[in-house]
Amino acid sequence: MTSTTSDSPVYSAFWLYSAEPEYGRLPPAEQNTAKASFLHALESRPESVALRGAYSLVGLRHDADLMLWVYGPDLDDIQELAVALRRSGLGRYLRQAHAFLGVTTAPRYDPEHKPAFVAGAEPKAYASVYPFVKTAEWYLLSREERGRLMAEHGRVGRRYAVPRERLAPAGGTGGGAAAATAVETEVGGGVLSNTVDAYGLGDYEFILANESDDPSEITAMMMALRATEVRRYTRLDTPIFFGRLREPGQALDDL
Repeated sequence: MTSTTSDSPVYSAFWLYSAEPEYGRLPPAEQNTAKASFLHALESRPESVALRGAYSLVGLRHDADLMLWVYGPDLDDIQELAVALRRSGLGRYLRQAHAFLGVTTAPRYDPEHKPAFVAGAEPKAYASVYPFVKTAEWYLLSREERGRLMAEHGRVGRRYAVPRERLAPAGGTGGGAAAATAVETEVGGGVLSNTVDAYGLGDYEFILANESDDPSEITAMMMALRATEVRRYTRLDTPIFFGRLREPGQALDDL
């Protein structure tokens, strides 16, 4: 198992797949063989790559059926897994609707604000994943002003977030990056927040993933954050992919 320190960059990839109609027309035996090949590739992934979760999006999005969230310190290993999945039996019947890639960096405004998956939190039942881009005006503000606006944003978000002292190292669905324990004493809710930088890795500046066992809690948090001043500097925060955590085999059975 490859370990990382809390300061080491960790890559986080979100792969969104849509099942081709041809897959649904295969005989059940061929579907089972295709799924077994995909699961074997997933389970045989490089040791440095952790699986945060497999999510079913069936009935929740019109353009994606399956999401895989993987992370680790070696981007080549992550890409190796992507290639293996694509070459598997089921992979030939999956269209990749989106691929979001980000990397952890040192917190800019709050030294204790780390992605929950790095802090060691167990995954929640639902995940809401989306890209994010700020306006050009945001980067022209002084660092002090940006810090003030983000402090307000953080205060609102922490009303809904799992308090950081309750984040516990995850047994996880796969081995990979080692977790650090975060510390904070604050009353909050049940949402886990995960933000990674995406500058230069794709079309976006950040990739965000909010996790909760209660979907309505994510809705309440996002609505509250709309009323913070920093919202003026949001240029894009769609598409949003919302999925239900499943065991990998169960997520494939939903296709």
